[in-house]
Amino acid sequence: MGSVSPSFSGSSFSERYPNSVTIFEMGPRDGLQNEQADIQLEDKIRLVEGLANAGLKKIETGAFVSPKWVPQMADSSELFKRITRKPGVVYTALTPNMKGFEAAVECGADEIAVFGAASETFTQKNINCSIAESIERFVPIIEAAKEKGIPVRGYVSCVVGCPYEGEVEPAKVAEVAKILYDLGCYEVSLGDTVGVGTPIKVQRMLSAVFEHVPVEKVAVHFHDTFGMALSNILMALQMGISTIDSSVAGLGGCPYAGCASGNVGTEDVVYLLHGMGIETGIDLAQLAQVGRDITKAIGKDPQSKIAKAIMYGNVAPQNMVKTTF
Repeated sequence: MGSVSPSFSGSSFSERYPNSVTIFEMGPRDGLQNEQADIQLEDKIRLVEGLANAGLKKIETGAFVSPKWVPQMADSSELFKRITRKPGVVYTALTPNMKGFEAAVECGADEIAVFGAASETFTQKNINCSIAESIERFVPIIEAAKEKGIPVRGYVSCVVGCPYEGEVEPAKVAEVAKILYDLGCYEVSLGDTVGVGTPIKVQRMLSAVFEHVPVEKVAVHFHDTFGMALSNILMALQMGISTIDSSVAGLGGCPYAGCASGNVGTEDVVYLLHGMGIETGIDLAQLAQVGRDITKAIGKDPQSKIAKAIMYGNVAPQNMVKTTF
């Protein structure tokens, strides 16, 4: 996308922004994976198709993980097979191992994602191995994906803080991000899994990563536990980031980080971007309706501030900042 690499030195930075931003929608996977409600496959299909119709171009549709540990993702194969795919939309699958990769290929996932962390303890709790061992597991997956021409996206969790270790050093984040990028991940998404980031901490972390991974190959993924997600996104934009992960209606949370609330709401991110004149190609009013539909299906209210404003009559969709950019 049209990212700008700003001049950056110490605490000063060029307040230039990308002309357009790609929203990587996490709702169907990261948003739903930890929900306790019995979510019907038909509701998941409507969610994915609704997101695509609202203008999302990248949608993490499911995960090929053990149904014992993440039961909500047990129907990912059927979901991939039954959705009506919209031209120009990329449907991604999370694949932690070769078995998952093979299942993703079989059902036609457009790209896959592998996930690591910058915290040793979190990695042990999450996938029962060390950071080094987790990366070793990615190698055959990435090599197999290369052979089939399937793009691979890499995630790094706990890039600012860890629920077990506390603050995470930027150098460690940069180290893991560099390894994933060097292995062949076309993009590395940096996740504030616990939602403890603040703009200055994000600034320092991204500065360390940019020494090893080009800015245009980096995405950010913020949880909103302490209400800092949009502030952190603004900092990332000022530093040249042009891909942002978010989840419709603010759904989500990590089962291995109990204090973490949901991902930042896609509606809120789009409202921010449109208010800044940054293009997304997303219809905000239509997106908000998709969020209301899925939250109604699972018996909860949307967490997105914009969705709540519309729901409770504080603002009409037609009065929002230009709904599509």
